[in-house]
Amino acid sequence: MSANPRKFDVPCTIEVEHTNEHLHAHVALEGDVPIFPGDRVRVHGDPIQVGFGEAASYSRTATVMRANWLSRQWTRFLASLEITELYEVSFSAGRKL
Repeated sequence: MSANPRKFDVPCTIEVEHTNEHLHAHVALEGDVPIFPGDRVRVHGDPIQVGFGEAASYSRTATVMRANWLSRQWTRFLASLEITELYEVSFSAGRKL
C-alpha cells in the first residue's frame, strides 16, 4: 500500500467469458476492498482479448482512487436522477384522445 490512503494498489482477478451463453468481464479485488460511490478503479496491464467461445482468468494489479466527500455526494445525487428513468411509465397509446 502507498502512503496516500485515498489512492492505493491492490491485486485483482479478471474473469472474462465470450460464449453463446455469456458475455461478461468481472473484476474482483483481493482482500474484500469496499468500493463506494464516486470511487475509481483502474486495472493495469495489456488489453485483454478473448475470442468467441473462450473464457479466461487473469491476475493483475488495480489502483483504487477514493472519491472525496463532495464527489461521493454528487455521484449519489446523479445516480438518484438516473434511476428514476427506470420508473418512467406511459399508459397512453400515443394517439390523441
